[in-house]
Parts: sequence; structure tokens; C-alpha cells
Amino acid sequence: MTGPQVGERISEYVLDALVGAGSFGQVWKAHHHVWKDEVVAIKVPTDSQYVRNLQKEACTIHGLRHPNIVRAIGLDPYAETPYLVMEFVDGQSLAGLIAAHRQGLPMRSIEQILRGVLSALECAHAGGVIHRDIKPANILVAGAGKRPVDQIRAEDVKVTDFGLGRAGELTANSILQSGSLLAEDGKSISGTLAYMAPEQRDGGQTDARSDLYSVGIVLFEMICGERPSGSDLPSSLREGLPAWVDTVYTRLHTRHDRRFASAADVLRAMHVTASPVSVSGRVEMPPLPGPRAFRASGCPGCGYAGEPDDNFCIMCGEQIASRVRRCPTCGGYPGSEDLYCILCGAVLSASLG
Repeated sequence: MTGPQVGERISEYVLDALVGAGSFGQVWKAHHHVWKDEVVAIKVPTDSQYVRNLQKEACTIHGLRHPNIVRAIGLDPYAETPYLVMEFVDGQSLAGLIAAHRQGLPMRSIEQILRGVLSALECAHAGGVIHRDIKPANILVAGAGKRPVDQIRAEDVKVTDFGLGRAGELTANSILQSGSLLAEDGKSISGTLAYMAPEQRDGGQTDARSDLYSVGIVLFEMICGERPSGSDLPSSLREGLPAWVDTVYTRLHTRHDRRFASAADVLRAMHVTASPVSVSGRVEMPPLPGPRAFRASGCPGCGYAGEPDDNFCIMCGEQIASRVRRCPTCGGYPGSEDLYCILCGAVLSASLG
């Protein structure tokens, strides 16, 4: 298959400029033949084996309606030139932003981008779709390159390329055998493998946590300008980070059973630990309040005094503590002096009481 040319019409749209290409296909910027201000992106395959992936991607994203997911507009895999019409994102990929900021992106932008990606994955996972190829090249940022990087908002972020979202168990071996995923010099393959969760590389079962592992690598790269190597934490390479960074990263870039269970859990962990900062590789936590006040007469229901860390009376169930302290990540009941939740490991904020 050969690619189309500038000025060629596909469906209702006229091709304006080639914005991306690989050996599997091309992505074009195009405008409506009547309404010139209606601009779209059109993906066309140049490899006949990719037509099925094109259809799969269209069906996947058509069912995912979310502001952080690139929207599908039209599809015809049986046309003389098969095509998928998508929302056009006028900006840059996250890969381009990282390449332009090798010392790391501004922390405010990192947080906004991460929130956008996690919100998109929360929607996709709720719809039963695992992306399986989260990486900076598949994260678009509207307006990037046209305004200061520190003005990026979560709503500017668009996750794209869900072509593998319903492709079954995508593994390293299946990628290596798939000519439709090859790009020049094997960059697409090596890039995809670098962000892939261990269970996915090994051909094991994948789920939402597999995407979250990839998010952890993207987070590290946004902060440090390079992918993680060994056991380094982000704070070991960059000072002055919010405390949530190391905590969240270690629960993303880890073995499957220790990862966050959902994108929503990651978002909650970011919110809870947003204020402390990490300096010179050490997490600085604000002091926790002293022991909580109890009613002088013990349990108001039965009079039982209870232990110092009891939240509720073990005799009648009445609340004993004047203020119950709970982990906002897993719902557990940490002790009054605990800095970390004993159940899930989340950093606890002093504001929990």
C-alpha cells in the first residue's frame, strides 16, 4: 500500500500536511471540504496488515468518551484508502516536550499531565480497555509549543493510539513478530518495550496495573529527562520534589501485587501527599499532631476506657476518638503516630488528625 498525497480527498476531508509516519501507516492533518475551519487528524495504513488494527482502534476509542482521550469521528476500513478520522490535537506529544526539557519538566506541568493521563486511564479501565502501550509518544498535549510549558493544564492532555487496547495479551514476542508495529531502526519496538510492565513482557496476564507500571516510567522520565535505571528514586536525581512523587513512583514502578490497584488510587495518593517536599533525596514530613483527645469518661456508650489508639469501642462499637484518623488511599485506620499507612504504605498527611 502507498500513502496518499497533499490535497487528496479522503471522505469529506482534504489532506493538508503529513504530521506523523511509520512503516505501518501515516497520520495527516486535514480540513473539511466545505467547513474549512473544521480540522481533523486522519490515520491511514500503508501496511495492509494494519487495517485490522485501525478498525480495532476506532471501535475501542469510539466507546470511550472522555476529554482526555482522543475522540474518534469517522471510520471506513473498506474504502479504497482505509481511514480513521480523529480529533486533531494542535500541540506536541509528551515525547517532544521531554526531548526539549532534558533536565525535566516543571513540576506543576508534570502534575497536570499525570492527572490527565490517569483520568483517561480511569475511564478506559472502567470500560474494560487496557491501553497496553502507554508511553510519551502516545500522550498529546494541546497547545504545547505555543505557550509556556508551565501553563499546561490537565484538560490539555489527550491519550491516543488505543490500537492495542483490545488486542488481547500483547507481549514482547508478539511485538517483535509484528511488522505492522515496526518503525525505522526498530525505534517503535524498543520504545514500546521500555515502558512495558514485566508481566506483559513475559507474556503473563495484563490488567489495569500493567498500564500503571508504564505510567510510573513516564512519570520518572518527565521528572528526570530519562527513563529509570536500577533502584533510583526521582528525588535522588532531582531536588525539591513534592513528597508524593517518590511515594507514588515506588507504587507504580514495582511488582504487580504491590502496585496501586487503580488510576483513581494514584490520583488520591497525589492529592493526599501534595504539600511535603523532598530535599536532597530525603522526604521531609510535617510533624504529626500529638495523641488524640478522648472523652474523660471513656466510651460514651458503655463507659469502657479503651486503648490509646482505639477509634471505636471494642465493647459496643461507639466512636471513642474525638477525631477518627483514616488512610485516604485504602481506608485503613493508622495509629496516631504513624507516618505511613501500615496496610498500603501511603504517606499520611498531618491534616488527617
